Amino acid sequence: MAQDNSQRAYRAPCPGCGAPVEFRSAQSTHAVCGYCQSTVVRNGDVLARVGKMAELFDDHSPLQLMASGRIAEGGKDTPFTLIGRLQYKSEAGVWTEWVAFLQDGSMATLGEDNGAYVFTRPIDPGRVLPEAARFRLGTTTAINGTPYSVAYSGSATLIAAQGELPALPPLGQPFDMVELRSADGDVLSIEYSRQPPQVQRGRAVRLEDLQLTGLKDESVREGQGRQFNCPHCGAPVTVQLSTTKSLTCGSCQSVIALDSGVGGELRSALQDEPVSPLIPLGRVGRLEGVDWQVVGFQHRMGVEPGDDEHFGWDEYLLYHRKRGFAFLVDSTEGWSMVRPATGAPQLAGNGRTAKYLGRTYQLQYTYEAETTYVLGEFYWQVVRGQKTSNRDFASGKSLLSLEQSPKEITWSSGERLEARTVADAFKIDKLRNPARTDDPGPFVAAKGVGCGTLIIVAIVLLLLVILLSRCTQCDPRVENCSSSGYRSSGGSYGGYSSGGGGHK
Repeated sequence: MAQDNSQRAYRAPCPGCGAPVEFRSAQSTHAVCGYCQSTVVRNGDVLARVGKMAELFDDHSPLQLMASGRIAEGGKDTPFTLIGRLQYKSEAGVWTEWVAFLQDGSMATLGEDNGAYVFTRPIDPGRVLPEAARFRLGTTTAINGTPYSVAYSGSATLIAAQGELPALPPLGQPFDMVELRSADGDVLSIEYSRQPPQVQRGRAVRLEDLQLTGLKDESVREGQGRQFNCPHCGAPVTVQLSTTKSLTCGSCQSVIALDSGVGGELRSALQDEPVSPLIPLGRVGRLEGVDWQVVGFQHRMGVEPGDDEHFGWDEYLLYHRKRGFAFLVDSTEGWSMVRPATGAPQLAGNGRTAKYLGRTYQLQYTYEAETTYVLGEFYWQVVRGQKTSNRDFASGKSLLSLEQSPKEITWSSGERLEARTVADAFKIDKLRNPARTDDPGPFVAAKGVGCGTLIIVAIVLLLLVILLSRCTQCDPRVENCSSSGYRSSGGSYGGYSSGGGGHK
């Protein structure tokens, strides 16, 4: 284990069963006995049993206690070891936070953040914080001179824990939680389970960059697949992913919510009018130099304010064991690959531009979105009929989207992809048909097209304009002047807005 020589581990028998309970950090006040699940509190060299901890929900994460790695901070790598695990539940589902003990004796948290990971450390906010209700969604506040946008405000509950832990919230009792995000990619969480509130600040990390060792073997994960019967049709359903919060039954296509993990209360919602994804679930494709597996699919519909014409797009949820989740989006504007952003881009006062990580994006579309069909597994509680308010921004091939639900604002960022890149990655010949999905980007004349061809195109366009003008002026009693509305682009990028929604 990575620890400094000045740190001294303390071990004592569990007051509940007598098994050894070890404290590696002087900052740890609680521990959960690995044998009898007793929650013990440390007072000096004395342990006292204060209750029993609920069983952990097995999320099949590659992480486990005593896994170690290195975090790059301030130009140097600091070794750390995972010594504790906490599981929380909110309106959006269950998530896990790992307690990291660093070589310098400090403690940090490696937690889930919208399908990715974020490494956070406790900080002093520098001022007395107001009550959670004062933080209104979408407003801006400053912490230590840095402006943050309020991305989430709600309640959470500690439902289970394991290992060595800092001061714990009361088990099973809801407490307020607020999340703030900055335009520089920082995330700041405020936990109101105690006074003064606990404040942590961090940034997104990739597990592969943490140089982790001691992870669970893939074979162990496969051998412990979670199974249960569909609450609608009774067919067997298997949960394959870590952090899955909802999935669909392969037999009846019902959407199943895992509110309390497998074994807890299961709710289902039946889906009709099945949609067939172009890329099958389970297919593996290589993008950004790694292999991604398609684990989820959702079809979404959008409509612009004041318009009655809807447009649709598809989103494929991709999973990589160490990089987490990403979205592959198929819309009328072409293909793109996006991820939820840890930070919150800074919106201009008029809402026409957004700045994120030094780049300025221009507003393209504003629309209301609704999820109409889902397949596979999801790290948030997806439900059919889920609605959000969306705004799409672009800067060249770079994309940015804001998605707002009643309790959370989620930003996503990504890049456009050529259809051929997607087709080659997932071995799908159907995507090569340019009539199906054009590659994104402005129109340019094809190589080898001469001036004569361009003149012919111009003449054809002029004739079309004349015909349309004639049609608007004709007398329907004499001529056939009927016409039908047609929108070539669907009116929206429709879905670089992914991110799933759902806190944590």
